[in-house]
Amino acid sequence: MSMDRYNFHEAERHWQSVWRERGSFAAKTDPSRPKYYVLEMFPYPSGKLHVGHVRNYTMGDVVSRFKRARGFNVLHPMGWDAFGLPAENAAIAGGIHPGKWTYENIATMGAQLKLIGLAYDWDREIATCHPEYYRHEQKMFLDFLAKGLAYRKESWVNWDPVEHTVLANEQVIDGRGWRSNALVEKRLLSQWFLKITDFADELLDGIETLDRWPDRVRVMQSNWIGRSEGARVQFSLQGSGFDGDKLEIFTTRPDTLFGASFCAISANHPIAQKLAAEDPAMAEFNAECNRMGTSEVAIETAEKLGYKTRLSVAHPFLAGVSLPVYIANFVLMEYGTGAIFGCPAHDQRDLDFARKYGLTVRAVVRPADGPTPEIGTEALSLSDGIVVNSDFLDGLTVPEAKRAVIDRLEQMAAGKGTIQYRLRDWGVSRQRYWGCPIPIIHCETCGIVPVPAKDLPVKLPDDVSFDQPGNPLDRHPTWKHVNCPTCGGQARRETDTFDTFFESSWYFARFCSPRSDQAFDRADVDYWLPVDQYIGGIEHAILHLLYSRFFVRALRACGYLELAEPFAGLFTQGMVCHQTYQDAAGNWLYPEQVTVGEDGVATSNGQPVTVGRLEKMSKSKKNLVGLDEIVSSYGADTARLFLLSDSPPERDLEWTEAGVEGTWRYVNRLFRLIYEHQGRLAPIGTITADTGETRRLVHKTVAAVTEDLEQFRFNRGVARLRELSNHLETVAGTVDGAVLREALETFTVLVGPMMPHLAEELWRLMGHDGLLVDTAWPVADPDLVRDDTVKLAVQVNGKLRATIDLPRDVDQEQARVAALAMPEVQRMLEGKPVRKVVVVPNRVINVVA
Repeated sequence: MSMDRYNFHEAERHWQSVWRERGSFAAKTDPSRPKYYVLEMFPYPSGKLHVGHVRNYTMGDVVSRFKRARGFNVLHPMGWDAFGLPAENAAIAGGIHPGKWTYENIATMGAQLKLIGLAYDWDREIATCHPEYYRHEQKMFLDFLAKGLAYRKESWVNWDPVEHTVLANEQVIDGRGWRSNALVEKRLLSQWFLKITDFADELLDGIETLDRWPDRVRVMQSNWIGRSEGARVQFSLQGSGFDGDKLEIFTTRPDTLFGASFCAISANHPIAQKLAAEDPAMAEFNAECNRMGTSEVAIETAEKLGYKTRLSVAHPFLAGVSLPVYIANFVLMEYGTGAIFGCPAHDQRDLDFARKYGLTVRAVVRPADGPTPEIGTEALSLSDGIVVNSDFLDGLTVPEAKRAVIDRLEQMAAGKGTIQYRLRDWGVSRQRYWGCPIPIIHCETCGIVPVPAKDLPVKLPDDVSFDQPGNPLDRHPTWKHVNCPTCGGQARRETDTFDTFFESSWYFARFCSPRSDQAFDRADVDYWLPVDQYIGGIEHAILHLLYSRFFVRALRACGYLELAEPFAGLFTQGMVCHQTYQDAAGNWLYPEQVTVGEDGVATSNGQPVTVGRLEKMSKSKKNLVGLDEIVSSYGADTARLFLLSDSPPERDLEWTEAGVEGTWRYVNRLFRLIYEHQGRLAPIGTITADTGETRRLVHKTVAAVTEDLEQFRFNRGVARLRELSNHLETVAGTVDGAVLREALETFTVLVGPMMPHLAEELWRLMGHDGLLVDTAWPVADPDLVRDDTVKLAVQVNGKLRATIDLPRDVDQEQARVAALAMPEVQRMLEGKPVRKVVVVPNRVINVVA
C-alpha cells in the first residue's frame, strides 16, 4: 500500500476484507454480557442507493461501533422489506418477473451497503419475500385466527384504482394512494382484519413508557388511536318504512344536544344504501362521496355537501321537535357509527353545512366569563364554558353537562356513556401477486379452512401473467384450485396476499434467530429484544411503528414471546436534500446533466435551465447523487463524515459538492497528520503524567464526544474532533512523544465510528497489530477534564460588567478582593461605598453598592 498519501480505494477494500474474514461484527447470544441492539428501518430493494439513503445507515453504524467499543455485545443486522407493488409495476413495465427484479436489486444494494463499510452481521441477512421468512408469518396469522385476533368480514375499503388493491387508512395520503397518488375510491369487499382495536388502551398507555421516542411521534400515535369519551345516542327515526327504527350516533359532545339542527349519515350507512335503491339521484350522490378522499385533510378542505333524505329523527329531549336527516360527504362509515348530529354553533364543519342548507344555528355554550355570542361565519368551539339554552343543563359547566346528559339518556334508555376510538382494525388483505399468500382455503362445504401447519409455506406460483390489470393469482389456472384439508372436496385458495406491513411488523424479532426453524428462538428474543435504538424516517410514525407495537402484543397473546414494546429508543433522522433542475419543457434533469457557469447561470446542452428549490432526493425529481459515484471519487469515509457533520441529525441536510470537497480535504489532512509524525511517537503503551494544554484538550474531547454520541449529537461530536485535530496539527512537531501518541491514538479511536476505514489505517500507521474495531473506548481523566481556572461573571448591582478568570473553588474573600480591584467595577462604583459582595462559587460575583 502506498504510504505517501491516503489511498482510500485500497484502504477501504482492505479493511472491509479484514473485518469480513475475522467476523468482526458477528453477534452471538451471550447472557453474561450487556447487549445492545441497534437497527435501522430496513429498505425496500427498489434499485440503486443514492447518498440520501445512506444517512440513517451511517447513524446506526456510528451507534453500533460506539457501543461495541464501550463493551456491549452488539447486534446490528440488515435485511430487505422485499414484497410490494413496485415489483409488480416493474414486471408490467419491463416484462421481468417480480422475484427476479427484487433479488437483482437486493444484490445491487447489498453490494453498495458493503462499499460504505457498515458494521452489519451479514450472516443474519433476511429478505421478507423468501418462503423461509414468510412461512412463519403464515403460521402467526393462523395462530392469530385461532386466538380470535384475525377475522374476515365484508367492509367498505379504500380502493386504489391504479394499483387495483385495497389500502389501509394510513396508506391514504390527502385522499390519494400513498404510492400511486391516484384518488382513492370506496368499495365494499370481503377482507381479512387483525384486531388491533383489542389493544387500543394498551397501545395508548404504552406511549407513556416510550420516553426515548421523539415527542411528536408519541403525539401522532396518540392522536391516531384517538381515545374519546362520549355517548351513544339513540334517535328515533321517522319516515315510511323506518318508523320505530333507531339511528345510533356517537358524540363526544352530548352537552350540545339542545343545539342540534340536523343529523347526517355516511353514504355507506345501511340506511343510505337502502334509500338509494329507490332514488337514483341519491345513489349517484353516494357514489360521488365514495370518489372523494378519505383523509382528514381531504374531508376538511372539501366543500361540505349533503343530500336531504325523506327521513327525520325525533329529538330525544324536545317533544315534538324533529331533525332532518341528510347524507353528507364528510361523514365516514368507519368512524364512530357512521352517523352524527350537527350542532352548527359549536363545530365549524357543521356550521358550514348549516349555512349552505339554511338550517338553524343555536348557541348552547357560552364562555365562562362572557355573554352568549352571536354566531356568524365562525363556530364557537368551546371545550369548557357554561351551558345555555339547554333546559335542564342551563348553568352547568361543559363537563357537568356531559355527565347530566348521559345520566338522563340512560334513564330514558335512549343512550349511554361510552368510550370510542379513532383506531380501526387493520385490514391486511391486498389484491396483488407479489406478497405473502394468506394461508386460507375456501370450501363450499366447510367454509373458511386454515391451511394445515404441515403444508406451510403456501408459496407463490412462478408462472404468472401481468398482461391485464388486477391480481394474477385470481386468473392462475391451477394454483388457486386445491382440495379441502377437512372434507377433501374441491376448494380454492385465498388469492389475496398480506399487506407488506405484515412482514415489517415482526422482522426485528426474526433477526434474533434468522436461521431458526421457528419464527425465532425464545432464548434469543428474550436476550436481544427490545431493540435498544431504532432509526428511521418520521413518515413511519404511524403505519409501521403502530403495527409493530400491536404485533408484539398479539405474539405475546399467542405465546411467542414476552415483550411490552419492540423499540425502546427511536430516532427519526432528517432528509438529505439537493438542488432540483428543470428544462424549458418542465422536465426534471439529473445534476450531471446541468452545467452552472461562473455567472451562476445553469444550462443543459446549451439550453437554459430553471434552478428549483432544495428537495428531498428522489427518483421523481432526479435530484440524486449516486452512492457509487461518491464512493469512487472520494471514498466511503468522506461521504459518511459529511452526512454526519453538516447539520443536526434530526434536521434536513443539504448535499453540496463544495461540502464534500471540503470533507475530502480534511480526510487527507488527518492522514498526513499521523503519517508525517509517526516517527515522533513514543513506544506503544508509554504512560505520561503530563497535565498540559494538549492532554487536557484530549480528555475534554473524550468526555464531550462520548456524551455527544450518547445523545445523537453527531454533528457536535464531529466539530469537537475537528477542534482537537486542528490543535494537534499545530503542536504535533513540538509536543512530547508520549503525549503525542496518547493524543493521536485517542483521536483515532474517537473518530473510528465515523470514519472506520481511515481510523484502521491510522491505527496501523501508529504501529498497532490489533484492529481498532476491537479497541476499547477511551475514558476521560476527570482531573484533566476539570479546568484549574473558571471564568466568573462580575456584576454590579445585578448588571454584567465584566468577566474574570479565577482558580476553581477560589476562597470567597479572594474572589471579592479580585472583583473590587477590577477597573470596570471601580468605574461603575464611582466612589460609592460597597454594601456587600455576593459570590456564587465558580459562577458569578455580584457587587452591591
